[in-house]
Amino acid sequence: MSPNLVLVLAIGVLFACGVILLLERSLTRILLGVILLGNGANLLILVGGRAGGAPIVGVTDEGDMSDPLPQAMVLTAIVITLGMTAFLLAMAYRSWQVIGHDEVQDDLEDRRIVQLAERDEVSGTDDSTDGADDDAVDPEQVDLEPVGDEAPNEGAPADQPEEIAVDAAHTTVDKDDKNDKDGKR
Repeated sequence: MSPNLVLVLAIGVLFACGVILLLERSLTRILLGVILLGNGANLLILVGGRAGGAPIVGVTDEGDMSDPLPQAMVLTAIVITLGMTAFLLAMAYRSWQVIGHDEVQDDLEDRRIVQLAERDEVSGTDDSTDGADDDAVDPEQVDLEPVGDEAPNEGAPADQPEEIAVDAAHTTVDKDDKNDKDGKR
């Protein structure tokens, strides 16, 4: 038996909307994307199973029974999706309490990669080797230099990379600097 075209289209729409929402910066939208992807995966697993009667011996002939494995997998996927939903909901709520919004911010490594890409350079952290000459210098690798017009830290050891200056909007919030809604500190 072939799957119903409406179910296949529903699976495609659920996966597409879920992926689009996962790529957003808001934890609420990421949560909705996880839920949509979970529902799409559940439908995909169920459509892949054999349709038929209840898989209970003595109630249905063996040839007419549906496959119980996809049903068990869907139940497991529902529990996993529920756990992920609870975790993301807790993260979004905590982010709302501490920062006042649920946007995911860039970290320093993301900013460093963007700055290297803007300068059209390659990161020096590629550890992949193809078994060729290990002592040979890769022409695509460049030495990391301090970003911007800043002088290197004179007190820092030479083997540690320089830190990237981050504007105040993307730094972490100290608990003492934030006004609590309760008026407590």
